[in-house]
Amino acid sequence: MDRMRAVVCVEHGPPESLVLKDLPVQPPKPGELQVRLRYAGVNFPDGLVIAGRHQNKRALPFVPGVEGAGIVEAVGEDVCGIAPGDRVVVYTTLGTFAERVNAPLENVVKISERVDLAEAAAFSSTYGTTHHAFRQRATLQAGEWVLVLGAGGGTGLAAVELAKVMGAKVVAAASSEAKLARAREAGADVTVNYREEDLRDALRAALETGTVDVVYDPVGGALSEPAFRSLAWNGRHLVIGFAAGEIPSLRLNLPLLKGAAAVGVFWGDFIRKEPEAHRQNLVELFGWLEEGRLKPHIGARYPLEEAAAAIRHVLDGKAIGKIVLEIER
Repeated sequence: MDRMRAVVCVEHGPPESLVLKDLPVQPPKPGELQVRLRYAGVNFPDGLVIAGRHQNKRALPFVPGVEGAGIVEAVGEDVCGIAPGDRVVVYTTLGTFAERVNAPLENVVKISERVDLAEAAAFSSTYGTTHHAFRQRATLQAGEWVLVLGAGGGTGLAAVELAKVMGAKVVAAASSEAKLARAREAGADVTVNYREEDLRDALRAALETGTVDVVYDPVGGALSEPAFRSLAWNGRHLVIGFAAGEIPSLRLNLPLLKGAAAVGVFWGDFIRKEPEAHRQNLVELFGWLEEGRLKPHIGARYPLEEAAAAIRHVLDGKAIGKIVLEIER
């Protein structure tokens, strides 16, 4: 049986507890494809899953990683439309921090030679979450103002890009000038350094109304309440995650007085519960990727054996754009 290198979580803990192992390669089951991965995307929730702090608990041991890109190596029975040799993006619940991964056909998207494989590996999770957030949860309209918190990271930059593609105007808020510079390159109309400026004061100074229609919040912590207070009437606060490490509390008089809503965004359950809407989202998203209207920014690349350092880079808030693992160079 063929063997492969894989990063394995053998016990819950920090990224540094991960180990590199030599594992057998399992053949794809009916309805599955086997992908020889070239790159895997690294995401903030990977660190939570490894630590055992994510809402979706995984049985030990497991191979982390939820997205990647590479070449189809084998297909199981009942697989049509994708064949060995095709270039693909794959998104899974686990398993992409390895040289090969098996995934159901519905979790694999064929891509053309026009799409860079490293950028493709950094695409599914952040852009899929954000597209669902804007399309289904916020029903974002052209001309609306969107405040993106954490705008320098992979998820935040995806939000800046997608909001602009969908015709909105963007205030990008981040913790450093380097992150804000990248957000401006991605199309942000206004930028705010919330380490140096009061968020609400900066919005009042920059915008005629001092308010925004949608808040995109993957940060949580102390920023969430002032962001919510900056919503206009009928505003929507998208709850993406809590990279700050603190789940904030919201006084319920605020949504009442502002006619505003706090809206949860859980892309994983959206995929499972609304598969047809998800497939329609993918068609639009990957169409924009193929056309070059979306271009994920790769901030750093690490070899597979340095997966722990890559995750640590993200958890420590140092990432600008997405981090990828180079699995086969």
